[in-house]
Amino acid sequence: MNGQNTVAGLVLAGGRARRMDGRDKGLLPFRGLPLAAYGLAALQPLVGATWISANRNRDAYRQLGYPVIADANTDFDGPLAGILAGMRACDSEILLILPCDTPLIETADLQRLLTALSDEPAIAAAHDGERWHPTVAALRTHLAADLQAYLDRGERKLQLWFAEHNPVLVDFSDRPGIFANVNTALDLAELDRHT
Repeated sequence: MNGQNTVAGLVLAGGRARRMDGRDKGLLPFRGLPLAAYGLAALQPLVGATWISANRNRDAYRQLGYPVIADANTDFDGPLAGILAGMRACDSEILLILPCDTPLIETADLQRLLTALSDEPAIAAAHDGERWHPTVAALRTHLAADLQAYLDRGERKLQLWFAEHNPVLVDFSDRPGIFANVNTALDLAELDRHT
């Protein structure tokens, strides 16, 4: 299941960052590196190819050394549009995704998602013991046509689409702090102070 040619990686950085006053979260510095660089590094041992899903500042993201893909439209349709773009860009069986603003997620955490797919579910998503984190997941790319149909119906809710495919929820109750994400400048300062 870990064959790098069967797994591709995608860092989701396609949002508007409204709560960050328009500053692109994935490019914000955290301990000397852009936030997105942490997710990219966590993916590398597990994947054969990696993309960054970004709808703004694509040249700046390219400076991180990976190809950048944009949503098919420019309406900022949310993470599902980025996931669909990733599924279409890769020729792998599995797409491993994580958001650009979760720098505490490590390679071993992502490996747990891949291991959960060995029983053939279509989606494995992270769960911290209290709630699930659908943007930290492994998905089978054969779902691309179904995802396109879902978006074509005007649907945008990530958890509802995942639920249609009976995802396996991978227990991360032993590491709930890894899902700390950055939505505001205060979040970034707090994350730096407490980790």
